[in-house]
Amino acid sequence: MMTIRTAIAAAVVAAGAMSVTACSSSGGVSTPAAQPAGATSAVAGNTTGSSAGSSAGGSDGYGSGAADANANADTLSGQMNYQNGTAKQNNAPADTGDFYSGPRTDPAALNWVQLSAGSANGLSPIVHDGAGFTMYRFDKDTPNPSASHCDGQCAVTWPPVLVRPGSKVFVDGVPVKQIGVIKRDDGTLQLTIGHWPIYRFSKDTAPGQTNGEGVGGTWFAVSPLGKKVLPANGSAPSTSASSSSGSGTVALGNGSVILDSGKNFAEPTGSEGVAGPGCVNVSQPGTASSLQLSGGPIKIWTGAGCTGTSHVVTSDVPDLGAIGFDKKIVSIRFGG
Repeated sequence: MMTIRTAIAAAVVAAGAMSVTACSSSGGVSTPAAQPAGATSAVAGNTTGSSAGSSAGGSDGYGSGAADANANADTLSGQMNYQNGTAKQNNAPADTGDFYSGPRTDPAALNWVQLSAGSANGLSPIVHDGAGFTMYRFDKDTPNPSASHCDGQCAVTWPPVLVRPGSKVFVDGVPVKQIGVIKRDDGTLQLTIGHWPIYRFSKDTAPGQTNGEGVGGTWFAVSPLGKKVLPANGSAPSTSASSSSGSGTVALGNGSVILDSGKNFAEPTGSEGVAGPGCVNVSQPGTASSLQLSGGPIKIWTGAGCTGTSHVVTSDVPDLGAIGFDKKIVSIRFGG
């Protein structure tokens, strides 16, 4: 995990209606919906982009709507609580924020979001949340003025990354100046990176998966600067986070991991540190219920010598049972 220097928190939100489109559940392809007369779209308060002082038809090229959105954005800019480091490093409560197991709109889920830089399945650098789930951007959204064009069934398939006034945003490798907030058509607040609204994918069912990459030709993993991330070879990456043998197409990191015997990094019967390179058998097999990762991704295995069932891990996992690996780790493969 990276410790980053604090930048001035420029993430902002703006009131007002947005231009929103409906999106079908198949492939995330949207169809336009009517925009109310006089509606304005909020621009995220990044340090780059159009100026808040632009006048109608000004140099930003977006006219008075974007200028008004920029001007209004400062109203709620101070209501997000930005903190360096991960949720665990900042002692975030268990079963809240990204660790919360209930609906993403529940108050406990909105307590905090973690934005970490990482990699998975040949995609690097990408952003994932505190539970290791990949975050995406949608080509049919707009970055300036920043607005979401995914609602209705689209937002069920691609849940927006939501916050509320006062939410903590833990930043771990993502520049604070790139983070912003927009107000969605339903009144909820959504995070942006590089002015692009960000989402999770409902068909990513375990940390480290990138099943949303390239869906409909419009959905892509998002980088720490808000860019869309493509595999190095330009083709679609593997969409599975696990395989039966080998290291597959995943570029593994030569880091280290702490295996904790309790959930949420508790140590009722102790913990164990493991480091690479290569395949390493753990000294206390079948005892870990959570893990803390530095320098991933890694691949965990149910058998000695990196055999059996495997799973790619890109960040801390507070509950290994959620990915079917509670007290099942016997060996770990690192890069190198």
